[in-house]
Amino acid sequence: MKIHGIEGMTTAEINLELQRGAKFVLYQYCISVVVMTFKRGTDIYFIKSDESAVGKGMGWTALTFFLGWWGIPWGPIYTIGSLITNFGGGKDVTAEILAAVNAGASQSAATG
Repeated sequence: MKIHGIEGMTTAEINLELQRGAKFVLYQYCISVVVMTFKRGTDIYFIKSDESAVGKGMGWTALTFFLGWWGIPWGPIYTIGSLITNFGGGKDVTAEILAAVNAGASQSAATG
């Protein structure tokens, strides 16, 4: 899974941003086609401490708002859930990302 927003940043810069309140989030989107509804998560986005998490997810929110409602019965249910998640700033996955990075670092240290 790709992480958007860390391009060109060093590990030290990422850690400094995390100390300032940055986070890793993913957004949800929903697309409905009459009787089928698809609810998915996006790639991970790195939200710096001075950026708006809600603003970064507005494209996914708009997609869901316009294309999510139309499937019966899950379209409206998934759409509302996705909109709540996105307007809440997305799903914070910072702890999971840090745990995976730390597990990978300790594993490579053990084999190296």
